[in-house]
Amino acid sequence: MTDIATHLKINDTFNKELPADPILENTRRQVEKAAFSYATPKKTAQPKLVSVSKETAELIGLSMEDTQTDSFLQVFTGNKVLEGTKPYAMCYGGHQFGHWAGQLGDGRAINLAEVNHKGKNWALQLKGAGPTPYSRNADGLAVLRSSIREFLCSEAMYHLGVPTTRALSLALTGDEVMRDVLYNGNSAYEKGAVVCRVAPSFIRFGNFEIFASRRDNETIKQLADYTIKHHYPHLGEPSKETYIAFLKEVSERTLKMIVHWQRVGFVHGVMNTDNLSILGLTIDYGPYGWLEGYDHGWTPNTTDNQQKRYRYENQPDIGLWNLLKLANALYPLIEEAAPLEAILHEYKAAYAPAYQEMMKAKLGLDKDYAEDAALIQQLEEALHLTETDMTIFFRNLANFKKETNIDSAVDKNFLNPVLAAFYKPEELTGNILVHWKGWFKNYAARLKAASLDDAARKAEMNAVNPKYVLRNYMAQVAIDAADTGDYSVINDFLELLRQPYAEQPAMEKWFAKRPEWARHKVGCSMLSCSS
Repeated sequence: MTDIATHLKINDTFNKELPADPILENTRRQVEKAAFSYATPKKTAQPKLVSVSKETAELIGLSMEDTQTDSFLQVFTGNKVLEGTKPYAMCYGGHQFGHWAGQLGDGRAINLAEVNHKGKNWALQLKGAGPTPYSRNADGLAVLRSSIREFLCSEAMYHLGVPTTRALSLALTGDEVMRDVLYNGNSAYEKGAVVCRVAPSFIRFGNFEIFASRRDNETIKQLADYTIKHHYPHLGEPSKETYIAFLKEVSERTLKMIVHWQRVGFVHGVMNTDNLSILGLTIDYGPYGWLEGYDHGWTPNTTDNQQKRYRYENQPDIGLWNLLKLANALYPLIEEAAPLEAILHEYKAAYAPAYQEMMKAKLGLDKDYAEDAALIQQLEEALHLTETDMTIFFRNLANFKKETNIDSAVDKNFLNPVLAAFYKPEELTGNILVHWKGWFKNYAARLKAASLDDAARKAEMNAVNPKYVLRNYMAQVAIDAADTGDYSVINDFLELLRQPYAEQPAMEKWFAKRPEWARHKVGCSMLSCSS
């Protein structure tokens, strides 16, 4: 039998360079002055591999042949600990929905090890691997539906060009797990599953916040120095100036990530400070979703239905709010507010131009014109007038010809390239039609002033406007099939989402608006933090 350990170059740093919890018992407790607690994954009853990401396997030095061995299955379902490693759960806190929640930590995630391949270190983490000292009253396990969503979305986001953690494998555990999908008292047993997540690091804003809340400045410094040494080494040796530069780069990476979210219409759903990566990676795929109807006020999270704190349009502001909390946590290392405030002001000032550049790319606009901001605002207003699919609209807009005649008062032909994006095309009359006509006339005039011809513009637009995204109803189709024992849909989607900007004629059926049956179906329109 091939031993997967011979193919992995173990290079642990986090659990060797940072303070460990001296208590070894796996009991729920407050963990003081420690960055992590040792924790062994729970053995699974009857593990079965469902899917593997070839690209992620290659990141850590494994071939697809390696991933089909029993050794791989046992390690990446938690049944076997790699020789010479000491798995652990990380200690962190966080602000949840704007309120300090105290200690949180890896309640259902266990870091197996770090491996080095081609000069890069990768942390391997099992989600759903059993209880840890941070599990509070939970069991530390995960169910198949949430694991499918995490696995597919991690890889989909990577291929969309969005900074993200990765997913190596999805496996059934053979265990039954009790869950209440919508937290409404209707608990039921579901299939247990585990996902192996991969990232340079899983450190979050909350890792720093927990020590700041306890005024444990020594451990804050140790964690900051470790993070800079391994993930921001270009910033230099620890110093006040280095810590300021560190926050500045985290801020810039966070902004870049969120602009990408806005570009593809992704809504994270639970942007708590414990769910923001210190590396500017999308992390923790729970109640996420893609805009179906273009709606700046939409959130996929049932827990957030009233406040809508984490709605699509608010994601940039929440990024800033979370950075403020990180700045507060790092303040003891700097002891000066002005440079931290300057970084936050820079983030706020940088977002509008970054958003405008992103939208110009989506619209195929080159050069800079003073009227571009007004053109973008006029479009956003039009998109809200009647339910319009964001993905289809922007993808098909590339087919619009700049010489199109829009002069006829009653003719709707100018809308033909994007007509498939409208849920109720019969509503395209009266003032709604007038608004759209006005926008397309302005858009055509702007395109005529640009240097790109229609073909070149289409190529550029299709490179930033995906044709295929992991719509919630698609994830639910895969989940429903998996519940019957059919895992082929998961792998079909994994293949589809590897090339989200390609036409893929054989997969055209997935380039479609959300079906009516999915409008109010649990898992499609309604998701909770257990999703």
